[in-house]
Order: sequence, then C-alpha cells, then structure tokens
Amino acid sequence: MGMRSVDDLDFDDVTRGSFTPSPEAWEDEVLYLLMPDRFSDGREAGLSLPGVPAEELTPLYTVEDMGSAVTTEADAARWREAGRSWVGGTLAGIRSKLDYLADLGVTACWITPVLRQARTLPGETANYHGYAARDFLAVDERFGTAEELRDLVDEAHRHGLRVILDVVLNHAGNVFAYRDPAPVWTGQTHPVAGWYDGDRTLVPFTPEAAAAAWPDGAVFPAELHPPDSFSRRGRIVDWESYPQYVEGDFQTLKDIHHGSGTVEDFTPSPALQALTRAYCWWLAYADLDGFRVDTVKHMELGATRYFASVVHEFARMLGKSRFYLIGEIAGPRTQAISTMELTGLDAALGLVDVQRRLEATVKGWGSPTGYFDLFRNSAELGKDSPTWLRDTVVTGFDDHDNVRQDGVRSRFCADPEGPALVLAAFALTVTTLGIPCVYYGDEQCLDGSGGGPDADRYLREAMFGREFGAFRSRDRHVFDSGRPVYRELSRVLAVRSAERALRQGRQYLRQVSGDGVSFGYPTSFGGSRIRSIVAWSRILADREVLCAINNDPDTTRSAWVTVDAGLHSPGDVLRCLYCSAPEPQAPLPVADRNGRAVLVELPPGGVGIYAP
Repeated sequence: MGMRSVDDLDFDDVTRGSFTPSPEAWEDEVLYLLMPDRFSDGREAGLSLPGVPAEELTPLYTVEDMGSAVTTEADAARWREAGRSWVGGTLAGIRSKLDYLADLGVTACWITPVLRQARTLPGETANYHGYAARDFLAVDERFGTAEELRDLVDEAHRHGLRVILDVVLNHAGNVFAYRDPAPVWTGQTHPVAGWYDGDRTLVPFTPEAAAAAWPDGAVFPAELHPPDSFSRRGRIVDWESYPQYVEGDFQTLKDIHHGSGTVEDFTPSPALQALTRAYCWWLAYADLDGFRVDTVKHMELGATRYFASVVHEFARMLGKSRFYLIGEIAGPRTQAISTMELTGLDAALGLVDVQRRLEATVKGWGSPTGYFDLFRNSAELGKDSPTWLRDTVVTGFDDHDNVRQDGVRSRFCADPEGPALVLAAFALTVTTLGIPCVYYGDEQCLDGSGGGPDADRYLREAMFGREFGAFRSRDRHVFDSGRPVYRELSRVLAVRSAERALRQGRQYLRQVSGDGVSFGYPTSFGGSRIRSIVAWSRILADREVLCAINNDPDTTRSAWVTVDAGLHSPGDVLRCLYCSAPEPQAPLPVADRNGRAVLVELPPGGVGIYAP
C-alpha cells in the first residue's frame, strides 16, 4: 500500500462508516489460536477456495499417512528442515476455513502477527511466526494483502466470529547489526554497524539510509529510523533480572525504546507513539475486535499503560466499547493480575500455572485442587468474588510456545494417553472460569512431536500439509470435521453456548466418593497417578450445572458426586446435557449423601454435563 510513515495513514478514510460492536461479555467467547503460515493455504480437498484445479488439491490425511514423510533419514531431515521455513499458509486460506471453525463452535479467532517480517540470514529459522516485524504498516506478502486481512475479518463477522490480532510493541525483527557480532546486555549501549538492506547487506545506521532501504530493508514506519528508537543494549542473558529483561534484545530481535518514567508519569517515545498510532489504524481499517499484546513482561509498565489507554479510547470512538486487550504476561498469578490492572489490559494470558495444572488434573499427575485453587482465593487478588476471573484470564492447555514444558516441548496429545484424554482436557478448559482458548489442530489430536533441537517448530505443524504436515506427513491436510474429538468438542461447546452458568457462574470443585459414605477431593496415594472422576459445578443464581470427567484413559469409573444441598432435594434428578458415552444416559437421582449427591459413571476419558 506504499506507506512509509504514520503520516501516510488516512484516518479520515478508515474511520468512516459503521463498525462491528464489541461482545457483551468476553467470557461468552471461545478463542481459537492459529498461525497463518501453518493453518491453511486454501487448497484442501473438500474445503478449498473456489477455482483451485483438482490436480492441485491436497488430499485428506488418513492414519496410513502417519510418519510417511520420515521413512528415511534423508526424508526426516527434509521434513524437519521444512519446519524452520515458511510453509505457505495465507489469510485467504483462513477465510476458506471459517465454516470449519464456526461448526466447531469457537467464536473468536486469535491470529498471530501478520505484518511484514524481517528477512533472515542464511542458516537462520525463518520468521514465519510473525513476531519479527520490519514494516508495521504492511501485511507480509507471504500471507496476502491488507485488503485480504480486511476481507477475512468481514467474512469472519458474517460467520459470527470475532477476530483478535496478535501485535508486537516490544521489539522489531533483526533489522540492524551490532559491531560486535553477538553483544549481551551489560547496561551499556552497544555500537551499531548498520541497517540491513533488502539483500541483507549493511547500510549506514542513519535515518537517511533507512529511508532509502524501503521497501525491503531497514524498518518502517519512518518514525523508527532515529537511532534512539532502539535500546541497543544487546541480548538478554538473565531473563529474570530487571532492567535487563526490559531493555535487552530477544536473541536477534531488536528491543524498541518506549520512553521513560513511572507507570503514573510515563513519557512515551516517538517510536511508541508511532507504533500505537499504526495499530489504531489497523484496528479501524480491518474492523478488528481485540489485540493480543505480545511480551508484556518485557515492556515498561508505563509503555503498556500508554498503549492500552490510547487504543481503548480510539476503539470507543468507533463504538467498540469492549475492544479487548489480552496481554501475554508470564509469571506468578498475583504479579500478572497486578500488571494487568496497573496497565489497563483486559485479560492476562501466559500464566503457565494454568496450563501446567490443567494438564496435570486431566492426566492425573496432580490433584485437581491445584487447578481449581487458581480461581478460588479471590481475597489474595483483592477481589470480592472469584467470578472476577471469568473474563480476565485466558485458559487452555496448548499454545505455540508451551513454555510450561522445561524439556523438549510437545502438545498434549504427544504421549500415548493424550488422545484418549484430550476431550476431557477440552471440557475442563471450556466449562471452568476464564476465557477458553483452543490451539489450532488440538481438535484433530495433533501431537507436536518431532525430536531434535528447535522444538518449537514441532508445535506448529501445517494443518494443510505441504512439506511440514501433521503427524510427520507430507501433502496431506487434517481438516476432518468427522473426527470424534472435533465432533464431540462441538457438542460440548454447544452446551456451553446454551448454558449461561457455564460461562458466567461461580464454580466449585466437588467432593467425590466411591462408596457414598466417605467423601473427599481426588488425591494421590504414595505418589501414584490419580485415576478418578473429577467433578465441578458452575452456579448462576439458582441454577447448578454439574460437569465431570473421568481421567482414567483405560477404565470406566463411577463415583458419588456432591451437589448443592440448597438447590436440590432427595428425589430430584439431573438430566444429561452432554455425555461422551455412546448410549443414552438416564437421569441422575439426587440422594441424601454428604448433603446431596448424584452417582456419575463415565467411560474412559469420558465427559458428562448435567443440570435439572
């Protein structure tokens, strides 16, 4: 679109007309996180864009295709190397899958960054992930065009889907080189050798040279050309040491200088003002519904607060009164919530304890109290009710980083029991407090396995196949709406949509009993894995919805489950709103046990949802 400066942005044009209003309640939404390069190229047989020749369509994956790309060491090396490069997903491809997403029951697409990426040096992993921008005013041509982004959002809105765009303020891509090949943070500014031109040669580190490098080199908008737009302190070594983790570079990604001052008295830099202005323009141009703000921990609190304030005000001017800002805030829960509130962000994402404890509950590695306690102690957070967390924390069990895993990272379904328990993991995610998020491909049981170094790539398989297909295949797509997990998750999400208590009610982990006499929360004995019915209630006003999973992947289990004695009497029944058992489920009579209780039986890895 030829824009080099924020002064080129026509705000009068993009703010004309009407805009899609914000949702009434973000806790009603279900997010779906996808990476454009790894999601769809629009050529999948049965789900393709119009006009794709038959000979160019990608067939649907079958179980016989598993491992087909790694049968020899040479083929395996080729498949692994493909994961370090651009695979070929596009914005138009995403648009071709909106029916697939709407039918699944998700309601909002979280799309990782789509702006033009910095070129890489030979031997480096490509910036297919989108977190290494060199032009904040243009969509990367590998994804498509700005017009295609706007078309995608328009079509998503017609499908009833919101769109949240991932945005990066903390850093740009590898757009300049230091004189020292790999300087580390010492608290001092390091000398710079020059900007990278379009062919990755160096030109002087001056605004004039940067302007001349357009469109393929340096960084844009032009407001980032002055040298003091960047911190220039070298790469972070100690990720927990302040101010190192705020001033330092993420490896080769270059930290942007945002300004100075306390959170209450912060002076934004021209660079931060320009980036904020640019993102406001994208908000209006594409009619976006929210931003996911990357790496908030590594930004000054005042910078995040400035961005949040300006964006919220601009969005309100367009009639988007609840334009949502979800911050990636790694760290302890109390610290993350404090950061969120100080800066004006709407929700926190990146709380590794949520992912770790959710997975531990479903796989029996830890007591479910560990997960539910994250939402129970509202006094610790200075809140009068734990339901405050219903729209301020994003929950889930997989994402494109999986930082909760200390070793080689993989998806939930990587271990042998994962596929048998993943529906239970989804049920726990989408029926407990928080804004639930589905990571792309988990509904198809993608396993994220590959082995070797640079494991992040294996979490990011291409659902549409090509050279880096799922399950170590090639040229096969996995958009299978007939797969049991996809089908059952869509049924669970339909119940969630129909039951307000599952979205907005308070929640309680329920005591269970094998004999109907001795009740307690599922716990481990002698360090063994917990194999049990795990149950919880969501209550809104006088309606209780009871949810339960069986975290045993091999054996049908039953247990008496406590329900609210004030809402139920002996002889009342709870009917099954959803059950993963193949046969119809009879109503559950309420008995006079532990106050009140019902007897729940579920198949291996099973899920049940019950209400009067």
